[in-house]
Amino acid sequence: YLASGNTPKNDIIILFSDAEEIGLDGAKLFVNEHPWAKNVGLVLNFEARGTSGPSNMILETNGGNSKLVKEFIQANPDFPVASSLMYSVYKMLPNDTDSTVFREDGDIDSFFFAFIDSHFNYHTANDTFYNLSRNSLAHQGSYLLPLIHYFANADLSKLKSKTDDVYVNLPLLKMISYPFSWILPMLILATLIFLYLIFYGLYKRRLNGKMIAVGFVPFLLSLIFCGILGFFGWKFILAIYPQYLEIQQGFTYNGHWYIAFFVFLSLAITFGVYKKFGKKFNEPSFYVAPLLFWLLINVAVFIILKGAAFFIIPVFFGLLSFFVMLRQERPSLLAMTLLGAPALFIFAPLIQFFPVGLGLKMLVISCVFTVLLFTILWPVFGYYKGKGILSVLCLLLSVFFFIKAHSKSDFSEERKKPNSLVYFKDADVEKTYWLTYDKEIDEWTQQYLGEKPETTTENLAEAPYNKYGYTYSYMNEAPEKNIPDFEIILDKDTVVENLRNVLFTIVPKRKVNKIDLYSDQFVSFKSLEFNGQKASLYNEKNKDYRGTKNDALINYYVSENDSLKVNFSVAENVSVSFKVMEYSFDLMTDQQFNISKRPNYTMPKPFVITDAIAVKRTFSVDSLRVKITDTININPEIILNDK
Repeated sequence: YLASGNTPKNDIIILFSDAEEIGLDGAKLFVNEHPWAKNVGLVLNFEARGTSGPSNMILETNGGNSKLVKEFIQANPDFPVASSLMYSVYKMLPNDTDSTVFREDGDIDSFFFAFIDSHFNYHTANDTFYNLSRNSLAHQGSYLLPLIHYFANADLSKLKSKTDDVYVNLPLLKMISYPFSWILPMLILATLIFLYLIFYGLYKRRLNGKMIAVGFVPFLLSLIFCGILGFFGWKFILAIYPQYLEIQQGFTYNGHWYIAFFVFLSLAITFGVYKKFGKKFNEPSFYVAPLLFWLLINVAVFIILKGAAFFIIPVFFGLLSFFVMLRQERPSLLAMTLLGAPALFIFAPLIQFFPVGLGLKMLVISCVFTVLLFTILWPVFGYYKGKGILSVLCLLLSVFFFIKAHSKSDFSEERKKPNSLVYFKDADVEKTYWLTYDKEIDEWTQQYLGEKPETTTENLAEAPYNKYGYTYSYMNEAPEKNIPDFEIILDKDTVVENLRNVLFTIVPKRKVNKIDLYSDQFVSFKSLEFNGQKASLYNEKNKDYRGTKNDALINYYVSENDSLKVNFSVAENVSVSFKVMEYSFDLMTDQQFNISKRPNYTMPKPFVITDAIAVKRTFSVDSLRVKITDTININPEIILNDK
């Protein structure tokens, strides 16, 4: 706009929101405190949960999505990757982005765009510009330019809607959408066409009841075998390669090779199973089972996950293929391939999407989707005579991909092992320990934990909140160092009208980065403030302020070694105890410890507090000094006489 001299109808705000990972704090500050926020009509939020892959578009809105989807299609980005399935799944997951804050606190609609591949780099020392895929970055740009030009001059007051649309991207068409109200009629229509074609096939003697029943056998066997393969196969691989458990994201450096291994092994099984029934083949009859199953999937989608209702589109093309099979003895392979293309374009990406997005534990979905895709493409594969050869070929390819994955199973400078080390001081008992989250001790952590480290005891296993719920795994006694305890200053402790009001200050005596404050038992606080800011109630009914993900009263990220003032009120007879966890992220640089440099094949473990010095201390307010009770009793019967 600056270069062209054109002035957009709507103002464009470029917002850099910081502190997203510790609680979306930057977005909250803008939405709730900045005067511009009340005039924002739409947010374009660019995210990343990895360093590569296509950028997926997902919506955030309190109402329906139909107008947002239509406007997005009108904006005409070059390479949209989006589906209402991702939108529906996202709404069911406990995931938050800055867009969540704009929606919940400001009722502001958002499009957010995120690439999620190379998840193993996410929040690690490898999450850098140098590992960032330039194609992924360019894909983000392909959204930004057309959308900002379009919405800069659009009427942003007309984006609200009460209805939802099904939408999905397709080659050539880019994106299609239709309202949720079409889902049931389309399902009923597909079911009626399916029933008609069965009666038509039986009437024309192109279908055989016995062969239809036989057709369920290879279909169900393939589905069951491959489902078992995906579920237990990954567990077996984890048993062979326990080092994979160190990668908390759930997607290993060689994850794509494992996806290829399981997909081709599933194809080998499916081709092999259908080969066993080769002498009994009646191609149209064998297509009834997968079509019926896909219709049942769409019934479930209508009930549970309406965003996936575009699954019905390949079914309609499958029904058309079924009709051609009933009309022709040997349909054109090219025609069948073209009719199968929508299924390939819609379902094939999902085979990779689920393990990439949700971790390799979801390989079972990849295996099942491989069978479902194979069977809906039965009009293509069913007429192949060389199913046995294809089965062997797929088996050989699966072996190749497994060997390839094995060759990249170890850690190296390119595939770094995440490890962790914490120096923990329990100030209550004056004991110090080395702690780690690691499942396997390496040469670096062994220096401090020993060759045979002790499993962490229950009182030490509890770790600060982290995304994947990791606790400390191993411990070893550590030499005592000069780590000054923080000071607790009781500023006020009074009782007025049966309400105890307390103000105390936690003063760090060293450079610290984080303070977590817990109440040792459930306390019904009447009020609670930190550094003059009122805390938000997590549970209004129970007056519970423990709204953080680790049940702390506050996770305080310390700036400039500032102190933490805590002001609270409780009932007069309540004795309150607190636990304080104080962290500094300087274990590697503190000269008292002289910690050796990590080997070049390792890096700090992400999502947890590591390379840190932690101090734990518990105290009760009563123990700080003798409580002075200043009680004022007001007798309502006393009448003040101005005489």
